[in-house]
Amino acid sequence: MSLELEQPDLNEQFEQLIEKEDKLEIREFLDHQNISDVAGLINDFPEYEAQIIANMAIHRAASVFKILDIAQQKDIVKELPSSKTAELLNELPADDRTDFLEELPKAAIRDLIKLLDPEERKITLSMLGYPEDSVGRLMTPDYVYVYAHNTVAEVFTTIRKFGKNSETIDVIYVIDEQGALIDDIRIRDVILAAPDKRIDEIIDGRVVSLNVHDDQEHANQVFKMNNRVALPVVDDHNILLGIVTIDDMLWVANEEFSEDMQKIGGTEALNEPYLDIPLFKLFRKRVGWLIVLFLGEMLTATAMGYFEDEIAKAVVLALFVPLIISSGGNSGSQASTLIIQAMAVGEIGIADWWRVLRREILSGLLLGAVLGLIGFIRVAVWHSFFPAIYGDHWMMIAFTVGFSLVGVVLWGTLSGSMLPIFLKKLGADPAVSSAPFVATLVDVTGLIIYFSFAYFFLQGLLL
Repeated sequence: MSLELEQPDLNEQFEQLIEKEDKLEIREFLDHQNISDVAGLINDFPEYEAQIIANMAIHRAASVFKILDIAQQKDIVKELPSSKTAELLNELPADDRTDFLEELPKAAIRDLIKLLDPEERKITLSMLGYPEDSVGRLMTPDYVYVYAHNTVAEVFTTIRKFGKNSETIDVIYVIDEQGALIDDIRIRDVILAAPDKRIDEIIDGRVVSLNVHDDQEHANQVFKMNNRVALPVVDDHNILLGIVTIDDMLWVANEEFSEDMQKIGGTEALNEPYLDIPLFKLFRKRVGWLIVLFLGEMLTATAMGYFEDEIAKAVVLALFVPLIISSGGNSGSQASTLIIQAMAVGEIGIADWWRVLRREILSGLLLGAVLGLIGFIRVAVWHSFFPAIYGDHWMMIAFTVGFSLVGVVLWGTLSGSMLPIFLKKLGADPAVSSAPFVATLVDVTGLIIYFSFAYFFLQGLLL
C-alpha cells in the first residue's frame, strides 16, 4: 500500500509565497492556476487583491478581473498604480470594460478613459453612448468578418490574421462592401467546405441579429430561442457594429434574476452585493416600499373601522379576520410570483392574459374551495368541543367563513396574476407587483368580501 504525499491547498501555498515576498515566484504560481482559482484567492485574501492582479500576466489578470464582483473591481482599480490600471483596462474586452465603467461615478469614468489607448477610448465612448441596459452596452467590436465573394481559403487566411483578437471564431460574419450584414456562418461549415468554394455558395440567409438599441432582456430571450453562442449586432440600417456572446448573456440573466428576486421581496434592486452596499443606501432602497405598504395597510385599519358596528354585534367575526386576509394574501403572492417568473423566462406574454385569467379563475375556485371546506370543518369541530364560542348560529358562521375563503382566495389569485401583466402592458417592470404589494391589496378587499358574506348569512341573526 502506497501513501501519497498530501499537497498543500492553494491558500496555504499562496500564504507561503506571500511570506517569502518573491514576486517572480508569486507571478509564476498565479499564472499557472485556473482563472476561477485565482478569483477564489482574491475572495479569500481581499487584502492582497490588487497585489494578485498586479503580479499576473496582463491577459490573465484581465480574465480574472472581469469575473469579479463590481465592488472588488473598484477596490482593485483604486489600489493599482495608474500604469497598471491602464494596462488592465486596455487589455479588457470592450464589453467587459464598458460594463465596469458604467458602474462608476462620471468623474471616475472621465479619469479612467484618459488611460485608454486612442482606439480603445473611441470604442468605449461609443458603447457608453448607447442607452443603459441596451445591447449596445454589451457588444464587442472584436469579431471576424469576411465578404460573400471570398473563398474558403481566403477565409482561413483572415481567421489566422484576426482571429487571435476576436471574442470568438465559432461564427464568422459575412458583410457586403458597405458593411451591411448578409449572413453568419459557423466555422464547422467553413472547415468542411472545399478551399476554392465561395462563401456565397455556403451561406443560407437565415441570419438572426440584434439591434444595437434592443433591450438586454430581449436579447437574452433571442439567445435562448435560437441556441447561439454569439449573435451579430446591427444598427437601424443593418450595418454590422459588433457581436454579443453567450457569456455576456449569462451575466445579464444573473443580474435580471437578482433584480427580480429583490423586487418580488418588496424592495428596489440593489445593483450591488448585499454586504458591500452602504447601510444608508440599503435603507433608501427598502424604506420607500415599506412606506407604500404601510400606507396600504392603513386602509385595512380604515376598513376594519367601517365594520366596527358589525364586529361589536358579532365579536366572533373578528376571530377569523387574520385567517381570511392571510389566505387571500398568500394566494395572491403565489399567483404573482408564478406569473412574474413565467414572464421573465418568456413562457407567457401580454397577449396570453385571457388564457392566464381562465386558468387562475379555475385555480382560485379550486384552491378557495379546499380552504373554505377546511374553514367550515374547523368551525364545526370547535363547536362540538366548545359550543359556547359560536352559539346557536354556528352553522351560518361556518358558511360565512367557508364562502369568504372561496371569494378571498379567488380574488387574491386573480389580482396576483393580472397585476404583473397589467404593469407590463403599461411598460413597467412586472416584478414591481411584488408579493408584499399584492398581499396588502388583497388584505383591504378581503375584509370587504368577508363582511359582505357575513351580511348575507348572518343578517337578522347576529347582525
